Amino acid sequence: MIKKFKKDQLSVRIYETRVAMGTDAADLTAKKIRELLATHDTISMIFAAAPSQNEFLAALSAQQDIDWHRIVAFHMDEYVGLPADAPQGFGNFLKRSIFGKVPFKAVHYLNGNAADLEQECKRYADLLDAYKPDITCMGIGENSHIAFNDPHVADLNDPKAVKVVDLDFQCRQQQVNDGCFASFDQVPTHALTLTVPSLLRPEWIFCVVPGEHKSQAVFHTLNEMITATYPSTALRTHPDAILFLDNDSAAKIGSFIHS
Repeated sequence: MIKKFKKDQLSVRIYETRVAMGTDAADLTAKKIRELLATHDTISMIFAAAPSQNEFLAALSAQQDIDWHRIVAFHMDEYVGLPADAPQGFGNFLKRSIFGKVPFKAVHYLNGNAADLEQECKRYADLLDAYKPDITCMGIGENSHIAFNDPHVADLNDPKAVKVVDLDFQCRQQQVNDGCFASFDQVPTHALTLTVPSLLRPEWIFCVVPGEHKSQAVFHTLNEMITATYPSTALRTHPDAILFLDNDSAAKIGSFIHS
């Protein structure tokens, strides 16, 4: 870590490289997991699926002395209408990156091919209510979205826990920029997502955001008013959230940084 500071309630940590960032984020997340398992029989966690999480998930899944058998896993969003075995599916991404690497007590997947999407949202919301996740491991999108809460559908006080949304242009283009899809027209137009309150409800949040493509979103996160126009600004209202950045994603954040 080369710099750290707070913006409102949000702690921010900046690293030279995305590997250093991902490794330290994994170390701090693992430390919190161990603390919780020392006093709880089971805990539950929400995970983001994106290339931005690669270093973090690799380092977290390699952690020693975590009793994964006592952890229940959720993911925060899923495309609607992709084939069940599509590699771009977020559940499939997380299965490759962590869900299939360590022995979780249970993994609960969102089904973007459910016959009744509203019922699928209710099913997943009921699971979240039953398990009450303790930790969110997440990122921020190029348009400042968190999960698939793009600005035009985000509600910082959303009454729903999970909902169906349409994806805006910048969000869909990001999937091409990330190399997940070869062309824009291959990116699905709709998704299921946990809402902003669902993402922020866990007591601890570890938000990992590397790369120059995220620098403008990081600037907005830290400098704009807290508003659904920039959904990630909601992180500044959470008392136990940490934003992990590398030099590239922190390049535009401004002059309030102190070492």
